[in-house]
This record gives sequence, C-alpha cells and structure tokens, in this order.
Amino acid sequence: MSRESNNIAVLGQTLHQRVASSRVLMVGAGGIGCELLKNLVLSGFKNIEVVDLDTIDLSNLNRQFLFQKQHIKKSKAHVAKESALKFNPAANITSHHANIKDKEFSVEWFKGFDLVLNALDNLDARRHVNMMCLAADVPLIESGTTGYLGQAYVIKKDVTECFDCTPKVTPTTYPVCTIRSTPSAPIHCIVWAKSYLFNQLFGNSEEEEEEAYQKETSDENAQEIEALARETEELRKIKEAMGSDEYGKAVFDKIFTGDIQRLLSMEDMWKNRTPPTPLYYDELAATMQAQMTSDVNGLKDQHTWNVRECFDMFVDSLTRLSTRLLDAKKDNPTNILVFDKDDNDAMDFVTAASNLRSTIFKIERKSRFDVKSMAGNIIPAIATTNAVIAGIVVMQAYKILNGQLSQTKRTYLKQVTRRPGLLVLEANSEPQADCAVCRTRNIGLKIDIHHTTLQSLLNNVVTASTETGGLGMSEEVTILEGDRLLYDIEFDDNAEKTLDALALEDGKILNIKDDEVDDDTGVNLVLQHATSVTLKNGASFELSGPTRPAIMEPESLGKRKREEGDEMANHAKRAALGNGSVPAASTSQADNGVIDLDDDETAIDEDGRTVKVWVLEDD
Repeated sequence: MSRESNNIAVLGQTLHQRVASSRVLMVGAGGIGCELLKNLVLSGFKNIEVVDLDTIDLSNLNRQFLFQKQHIKKSKAHVAKESALKFNPAANITSHHANIKDKEFSVEWFKGFDLVLNALDNLDARRHVNMMCLAADVPLIESGTTGYLGQAYVIKKDVTECFDCTPKVTPTTYPVCTIRSTPSAPIHCIVWAKSYLFNQLFGNSEEEEEEAYQKETSDENAQEIEALARETEELRKIKEAMGSDEYGKAVFDKIFTGDIQRLLSMEDMWKNRTPPTPLYYDELAATMQAQMTSDVNGLKDQHTWNVRECFDMFVDSLTRLSTRLLDAKKDNPTNILVFDKDDNDAMDFVTAASNLRSTIFKIERKSRFDVKSMAGNIIPAIATTNAVIAGIVVMQAYKILNGQLSQTKRTYLKQVTRRPGLLVLEANSEPQADCAVCRTRNIGLKIDIHHTTLQSLLNNVVTASTETGGLGMSEEVTILEGDRLLYDIEFDDNAEKTLDALALEDGKILNIKDDEVDDDTGVNLVLQHATSVTLKNGASFELSGPTRPAIMEPESLGKRKREEGDEMANHAKRAALGNGSVPAASTSQADNGVIDLDDDETAIDEDGRTVKVWVLEDD
C-alpha cells in the first residue's frame, strides 16, 4: 500500500491531485506552525514554503514538538522543515529564516501561492500578511490561539471580511514563544525577567544537566552543544555562589554581558535587525551614584528609572531575594521563591532586570507601575489548543481547494463548559464597506523606479485623467509607504527624488488617498521595476488590475501559464458562476473601481493578466 493511498481514499483522486499540486505558504513555525506543518505533509500537500524569523528556545520544547534540545538556538523554519520531512520525505519544503516583511517577499512572490496559512503570534505580522494576500488576491487562512481558546477562518478579497475589517484591540495577554530570542517590545523583556530569569535564579528552573544535550556528528551542532554546556556550567557556578560578595556581579556579567555577546556572535540573526549592545558591570558601577526621585506628581512608582537606577535596584533586589531563598532553604533544601506581583522584592527585581534588557535591545524602559500591570497578564500556550486549530486550518484548506470557499465557516474553539460542544461555527462575514485595507484598490504598477521621480508619478499616473491613462485623482493626495509619509499637499520635499532614492524597491506598496473625497478608501500601487525595453510596446509604465484567477475555480490550480483564449474563457466562466472574485473579460474593471479598459488599450500578458499600458509624458 502506497503512502498516499489513505489520503486518496479519504479525499478522492481529484481533490488529492489538487492538494498535491498546490503551492502553500506557511508563515510562522511556532506552536501552531509545528502542528500545521506536520498536518500538511501527512495530508498530501507536497509544495510548501515556511517563513519564520525566530530561533528555538528551551521554553518552546514543551509544545513545539518538531524541536528537540539539540536544536536550541537554531532556526525554527529550517529545523521544522528537517523534522517534517521525516513524516513524509516526498514533500518539497522550502524554509526561510527571515522576516515575512523583508523585501524579498513581495506581492509578486505571494502571487506564486495557491494558499497562505498564518501561524503567527503578533498583530503587526498578521496585518502585513493580510495586506499582501489582498494585494496578491490569494486566499489566506488566519488562525490563532490564546490558552484554551482558538479560532481559524478564511480571508479572501471581495468575498470575506479581512483581518482589519474589525478593529483589533491591543492584547492584554501575550505569547511567550519568542520572548527569549529577539525582544522588540517592553512586554517581551518583562516576561523574560519574570518567567525565565526569576525562575532560573530563585524557582524551579529548566533541566540543566549537560548530558541532556546529546552531541551529534556535524561540526556546527557540536559547537552549539559545547556553547550550551558552557552556559549550563556558568549558571551552576553562579547558583553555588549565592550569598557571596561576588554573586551580583557574576549574575550581571552572565545575563547582560556574556549572553548578549553570544547572541551577537550569531551574525545572521542581525542582518535585518538592530543588534543589541551588552552592558558592563564595572562601567555602570563607576558612573555617578543614582538617587531615586519621584516625578513631578510625586508618584514614585510611575517614575521611569534611568540605567544607573536600574543597575542599583537590580543588585539590591537580587541580594534581598537571595537572602530570602537561602533562609528558606535552611528549613527545607527544596524550598523556592515564587513570583508574586504584590511582592515588593520580586517586582523590584523584574522591573530592574527587564529595563536593563530593554536598554540592551534599544526598547523603551517602563516604570515599576507599568511593569506590575503588564506582568500579571501572561497566559501559557496550550499544545492541545494548537493541535485542534491546526487541524481546522487543514480542513479549511481542503474546502478552498475543492472549490467550496463559500462553505467555509469561522471556527472558534471555546473553553470547556457544562454545555456539550467545543467548536462554534459562524458564517463568514462580508467585507466591511469602510475597511481601509480590503476596500482599497490594489493595482500593479510596472515602472522604472531608478529614473521616475515622485512628481512624475503624481503627474502622469496619480492625478492624470483616466482618459489619458491615469487614476484621475485630485492634486490633494496623500502618499504613504507603510507609516512613512512621502507626499501631501503641504509636504513636497520628496517631489523631485526618484522612487529608488526614496527606497521604493520591488514589492513596495504605495498607499494613495484622495483628500478631496471623503469616503475614498484609496489605491495601493504595488511597485515592480521595469524599463521601456521590458515593458510592452516600449511603454514607460503599465497598470494592471487583479492578476490571479479565482481560487474557487479548481481547474485553475497549479496552472501558471495559459493561452489567451483559455484565459478569456475562464474569466467568463467565473463571471457566470457569480462568485464575485474576477469580473468577466468582456466587461471593464471599472466595476471593481480599478481602471476603465478599452479594447484598443488592453493586452493579455504571458501570465494571463489583463493590463493597460501608457507612455509617460515629459514633466
């Protein structure tokens, strides 16, 4: 019996072939990602790409089962690939140890996938992938878990509401899977100080036995295991010195100097991130003695300590907690200290330690008051919850690939109660009419970014009339690239700069809004560098509307090239089905608010895309 026979029996030959030929992008290889990647390779998916920027931490191992102790400090994406291939060696998995927001992952790159699966743990990355999938017109399955709760649902442009259709509140609970790798927010440092450092020094720390790290044959892994063994020995010696005069300096030198220097030695980790800066005990001790002062309102706890104040409090609170622990162990050697946000010694320690770590990673320091409020809102990730949600994601993927996107449901995993049933199903909501993300028109723009100025783009593309090939917007427009303001009517400093000089590379998205139109949701111009040599008919730029065939047409899966006649027929067929994803080829795209196409101004490119071309006029 072949490996695929069970999948074929369950799915049927047709759907199995669609699953095997589809290209899937999975973003995130943590709690949900490990479960999901395993499910994908066992369910018949053959062509998978994985993107994750994190490295494996000891605290991940209790639920991210694709990782083992010998993998600590290695790339999650790469190790997840290696482990998943053991379940199905026939799978073709490509792994990227990178940030999904890096420029290499452009809209054009996203267009190469039939499905995108989110397994992320932060809002910023989720919003980015949501926007990219909308721009590329690729179905996205969003998922997430919080403790015993979870959800999974489909996002499809013009069919369902997107991630940003409903405003998201800044979460009061935080994931812990990436806190010890590359912190980027104060809460990461607070959780590190509370859940890791405090437990290592005063509570039940993770297993530290050197024999737990099994040596392997590869030189790279042998070096990593050796480094971990050194760290284990350092920690053991530090604990043995508890109560001595040198104890505070030993702890400080390890966690704020030695451990940071070790992170800096991993050069690949800092290619696209600001590297940390180690702190040195002797240098801080030699600075002017700190004097704790209240702020102007007299609220001492709301005063944010400077680095020397953090240093003094760290050493002092470490001594107080160590004395308490040693006294407790006199009665019972197994006694430990447990973090309590109402314990003044513990809060002093966590505040000082987290702020020193924030300083190292160029993150804003927080007051003791803020740290106390944030430290109490952390819940663990539950392996079973991740497994259930990952299974639901695959079931949603089956429906999409089987042409049943309209039958997918928002699925919620709720906490166990007296009432039966853990899963709650809810019909997909339609896109919100006023959503500034999914209601924004996405238009591809091929243009010479090296020679086109922002003013030229304004004159010939943005404000030019639709009859002459422009977008027909007023002169009072605002142009943004992410959160960066490039132009508005009162800020034209960048007008004569080329797009290249403004760091507008391939894949960058310009968001343009007409300030004279109150309800204008704007236009997203997705940039792609091209020259008059590579553009059709020697044009200076090309605009194109939606470029992917609807995923709801199963016959289109896995086909990247089409003859012009077949593409026109498929457009007409999808229009007849009334799915609302792609307009019929015989109609203009003006119905989607993109551009008005006349027969003598359009062309079908080699990928079956409807495009319109114009020549830029001189300024």
